[in-house]
Amino acid sequence: MISFFNHLKPLGLLTFLLLVTGIGGCSSGGSSSLSAVDEGEIIVSLTDAAGDFTSYTVDVISLNLTKANGAKVSVLPLSTRIDFAQYTEMTEFLTAATVPAGTYVAATMTLDFRNAVIWVENDIGESVPAAAIVGETGEPVTTLEVSVQLEDRNRLTIVRGIAKHLMLDFDLQASNHVNFDDPENPVLTVDPFLVADVDRTRPDTIHRMRGLLDEVNLSESSFSVILRPFYCALTDSHRLFGIRSVLTDAETIFHIDEDVLQGPEGLEALAGLDYLTPVVALGSLQFHPLRFEAWEIYAGTCVPGADLDVVSGWVVARTGDTLTVKGASLIRSGSSFAFNNEATVQVAETTAVRRQVSSADYSKDDISVGQHIVAFGTLTDVDPEHLVMDATEGMVRMMMTTIRGIVVSLAEGNPDVQLTLELQSIGKFRVGNFDFTGTGKDTKDNASPNSYEIYTGNLNLSEVTAGMPVKLKGFVGPFGMAPPDFSAYTLIDVTDLSAFVRINWSPATDTPFTDLSTDGLPVNLDGTGMLHYLVRGSVVTDLYDLPAAPVIVPDADGEGLFILKHNREIEVRTQFDDFVARIEKLLGEGYAARKLSARGQFDDTEVVLTADVVEVQLSMVP
Repeated sequence: MISFFNHLKPLGLLTFLLLVTGIGGCSSGGSSSLSAVDEGEIIVSLTDAAGDFTSYTVDVISLNLTKANGAKVSVLPLSTRIDFAQYTEMTEFLTAATVPAGTYVAATMTLDFRNAVIWVENDIGESVPAAAIVGETGEPVTTLEVSVQLEDRNRLTIVRGIAKHLMLDFDLQASNHVNFDDPENPVLTVDPFLVADVDRTRPDTIHRMRGLLDEVNLSESSFSVILRPFYCALTDSHRLFGIRSVLTDAETIFHIDEDVLQGPEGLEALAGLDYLTPVVALGSLQFHPLRFEAWEIYAGTCVPGADLDVVSGWVVARTGDTLTVKGASLIRSGSSFAFNNEATVQVAETTAVRRQVSSADYSKDDISVGQHIVAFGTLTDVDPEHLVMDATEGMVRMMMTTIRGIVVSLAEGNPDVQLTLELQSIGKFRVGNFDFTGTGKDTKDNASPNSYEIYTGNLNLSEVTAGMPVKLKGFVGPFGMAPPDFSAYTLIDVTDLSAFVRINWSPATDTPFTDLSTDGLPVNLDGTGMLHYLVRGSVVTDLYDLPAAPVIVPDADGEGLFILKHNREIEVRTQFDDFVARIEKLLGEGYAARKLSARGQFDDTEVVLTADVVEVQLSMVP
């Protein structure tokens, strides 16, 4: 990983952070108070790997932990409606509480799809709503339970005085398959996929704490927040989700209403605000002892859900002072939340423009195509087909933006552009969604996806080579001023990241592997359907572009999570040799493979995936 830290903590994979009670929301539910004599603290985090979804809004109605003696502990006091697709680059603190001491062997989350709003990208990058949501058997989905065992290295033991961290990885990409046989009416098949890790730290994760201001302690450079996760209304003082402390330092940036301050001056201004003022803190979770250190604070009217309407998304086109924003999350004053595929935002010289992790002033001309923004203003047209916001007297905050692609070339010594990228995606959208007209100093300088020009500043590029898949975080250059097209704060070589392989065969095949060996399974790419991809950090590599078909091998000890699905049965093996033997037996009995999913570490030189999770789906050949 190659990182430019600046004031930013390393940026990376996203998580929903649940401090004990799971995903919180604002629907009424039971209390989470516990009366056990012996109690301990647990931090539960839910990681959500990205998928091709513009919106994935479902209700999370329960999260339970199961003890070794069979007792269940509910850690979700309130159900919530949540758009998983909006949180693929951020964590969210949910609540602070305690649970009974003991050993926990499983975690189970229940999702309610009856009022789901799910939009998915089709093959040409257009967002379309899922016309039907079904389970593996083809029946319409209402509620689904997804569970994970907490065993061996992931054994969860709670004792008094020692906080534990449980990370649950809910992977949108692995949990869902979309059938586009009817392009206008895609069918989503949901098969939730959950993986757990206990006490695994992720220093590359951004965390967000949202809530209401409680107290400010100037002597300790800290303040406390009454938690209001996700889209809870910022209107009352109940403390069901608990209170958490936030630490600041001399470099912490404070956005208070429309003012930008730093360090002690900002904390003093925060102390002058009213009790229960809306506040959001971004920073990192540290351990030994457990603490939250903030590098950026928002308070007052600049908090979404406070006094103004808010549209959040990516600028896909700009004409004059009119911005077209895609993936528009709409938060009305009072914290009601909705999703709209697209919205129009009007800006002017009078629009206050700010930038994340910066105390400098910006103007409307700094907002260009590709930039992730949060716009504050007044909705003048609420028609879903023509959503319009007037931000001329409001504010636009330019957020850290993620781009992905393949390195084309490096230009040493060029003061303006050091890296050229074959751009694949910006945020959660394929590059085909973006119209780069007007981004350059003149027409010939408009940003081009085939040669997207990047300023990398002091980033170390010594290990970067042409053809390398990378992910960068930073900010799009000012409109009408390219090149450079983008200024990068962080560059990640995604070959170091966890890899996900997904393949389907159409029709199903009785030879999914060219050899059935306990040493490894060489994948047979003949007859693959739409899916034949390797994904790392949401950068996609076509398996046909590799020098050879990949081979799936187990860890050195041969252990992992190996799943076989056939008809309505699910078999789980923990030893690779048992898994291979069972595949061979099923294929010999007339079954054929339809789909393969595998996750692990990919070796580009050897074209080998060392997998800790493999799933093969089979069906009986007629």
